[in-house]
Amino acid sequence: MGSKKLKLSPKASLPFKASNKEKRERLQVNRKKAQDSAKRDTRFRRRREEDKNPRLREERIKQNVPLTLERKRVWDNVDNDTGDGLGVSVDVARMKHQKLESEASGDASNQDAPGQDEDNDSMIDSSSDVEADKQAKVDSRSRERSATERATSPTRSTASTNFDLTPGALAARFPTLFSSDPPSTPKILITTSLNSTLHHEAQLLTSLFPYSVYIPRSAHHYSHKYSVREIAAFASNRHYTALLVLKEDQKKPTGLTFVHLPSGPSFTFSISNWIEGKKLPGHGNPTDHIPELILNNFRTPLGLLTAHMFRMTFPPQPEFQGRQVVTLHNQRDYIFVRRHRYVFREKRATEKSVMGADGKEIQDVKGIKVGLQEIGPRFTLKLRRIDGGIQKQSGQDWEWKGGMDKVRTKFQL
Repeated sequence: MGSKKLKLSPKASLPFKASNKEKRERLQVNRKKAQDSAKRDTRFRRRREEDKNPRLREERIKQNVPLTLERKRVWDNVDNDTGDGLGVSVDVARMKHQKLESEASGDASNQDAPGQDEDNDSMIDSSSDVEADKQAKVDSRSRERSATERATSPTRSTASTNFDLTPGALAARFPTLFSSDPPSTPKILITTSLNSTLHHEAQLLTSLFPYSVYIPRSAHHYSHKYSVREIAAFASNRHYTALLVLKEDQKKPTGLTFVHLPSGPSFTFSISNWIEGKKLPGHGNPTDHIPELILNNFRTPLGLLTAHMFRMTFPPQPEFQGRQVVTLHNQRDYIFVRRHRYVFREKRATEKSVMGADGKEIQDVKGIKVGLQEIGPRFTLKLRRIDGGIQKQSGQDWEWKGGMDKVRTKFQL
């Protein structure tokens, strides 16, 4: 509690400044003390009132919602028919839901149309039903959870990627990626840029991607320098399904290019925050088991295309006995790559139980918790360019290129 009540000096709010420096400092100190004392008294008074009426605290917390970039995210206003939608920021799941609602409302209107001309009583009844439906919608909206309740909910805040929502035009534009054949076992060739020194980092990628092999690209000064197209042809003739090119700058990994064989497309990423597993605190050692793959928060057509490319680099059937999981989490168009080993253990007395979306404890996992141990490597990717072919050339048409939109609140993935 405040020991002494201080009041704002009348001279503290004057439009002019005192000519004496020491007097200005004294006025500023007194004004600051009075403001702090007033804020402290207000805070303690609010706490006493909220202790008497907890409902006041709940209403205050609902109003105190931080405005993050995710909450400010804007979407493009487009029709249901967006084509492949590579350059459009739209939520595919939301568009699918709106389309189903419009179809359902259209069917309902068609069913109600023949009975509208019977008599006036039916028209009065229908108008009352419409008003009742509107009131029900208003009540349902008022019962929706606030943004703070959704943010602090015990369930996950991002949804896993649903590949069933992939637009048909996008699949037609990239038929090699969206093939109707069952997915085959990937075989990946990893190499580096010319005369690179990132041999150790490239070798770490072979432990991250199953069924991959690293071939150094560095050669003698007078030997032939193989291009990416020549390496892709070499790998395609030996039944490789993907080619990864690790780029460096100042002896640090700065870029990664995924080439889908035999004819593309090519995805160019930039790399930041590279940390190998040995430098992580409490890290684990990787094994040769095939990991599980988790793709989070890829919501737009471009995000679905990128997520599908990552899915093609991992085998469809993981080995669960290895208890390894690779997570690619998209947030603000940055893809965070993490690899963990998980273990199921008993819940301690001081830990909370696993809660469901309704806020109640899930009975199937009662008394069970999951422990994670990061294996590495840890790095962050950002999509920069998509080319239809194998290698970027002068005059080649790109399928998508980043940096075209300067709005900070609009995300592409």
